[in-house]
Amino acid sequence: MGNDANAMVIPGMSYGYGRVLAIPFLQALERTRDALKTEGFGVLCEIDIKEKLREKLGVEFRNYVILGACNPPIAYQTLQAEINVGLLLPCNVVVYEDKGHTVVAAIDAGKLVSVTGNPDLTAAAGQVTEKLRRVIDRV
Repeated sequence: MGNDANAMVIPGMSYGYGRVLAIPFLQALERTRDALKTEGFGVLCEIDIKEKLREKLGVEFRNYVILGACNPPIAYQTLQAEINVGLLLPCNVVVYEDKGHTVVAAIDAGKLVSVTGNPDLTAAAGQVTEKLRRVIDRV
């Protein structure tokens, strides 16, 4: 794994952090899974949007996978502070093709939990956001 010297941060994404990479989709997907493990995340669910849209609607779509990532210790901490925060879990990370490149992006957990109005979630959300940024930068 390593940084793509040609990677570009996605401008204007206020609710997440992502990069455009000059590597193949499947390689980016595998690197993302590995980087999530390195940061203590497990992938609770994986949704292949291309396949689901083909199956449910009969339409073709680009390669697009949503990884539902969870860091168990932080999830436990936040559930103790706000039991209904489970509505916002897991944190989503996406990997998709766009105009000959691959995009990898993750949600900004701070923005996500801000909807709760619970300041006890701020520190944990900051930890998650920092870890997810490192994931994206590692891919």
